[in-house]
Amino acid sequence: MLSLFLVALVSATLLPGGSEVWLARLWCLGEPAFMLWLVATSGNTLGSLINVWMGRYARRFQDRRWFPASPQGLVRAERWYHRFGEWSLLLSWAPVIGDPLTVLAGVFRLPWWRAILLISVAKGARYAVVLVLAQAWLAPLCQ
Repeated sequence: MLSLFLVALVSATLLPGGSEVWLARLWCLGEPAFMLWLVATSGNTLGSLINVWMGRYARRFQDRRWFPASPQGLVRAERWYHRFGEWSLLLSWAPVIGDPLTVLAGVFRLPWWRAILLISVAKGARYAVVLVLAQAWLAPLCQ
């Protein structure tokens, strides 16, 4: 279970990972589905909250040459964020766009309790779907 937590945590940061495959593997090995769901959701949520934390402190470096966003890019991101707002975090589970959304939530100072709530819902729903699909498709292969 600790391995699942760590894989899920790393998968939610800007580093690549494959927590869904690990979750399905452990489910196939007979680990209890609820505990797998709880551990994966907790680890992945914590990983996303690390992104939020990084975003909260990123703006102090915006005048540095190595900063990854131009001033125009930050203005565009801020317009986009104010248009879609905190509800965009319900897509924090999605590949490619999920990690930047969590960083933006930090950059634009979303209150911690809202970030935790929205990210937890998104990540929990994703892992629930993974477990349902594992049960539907992998059960015959796990015997």
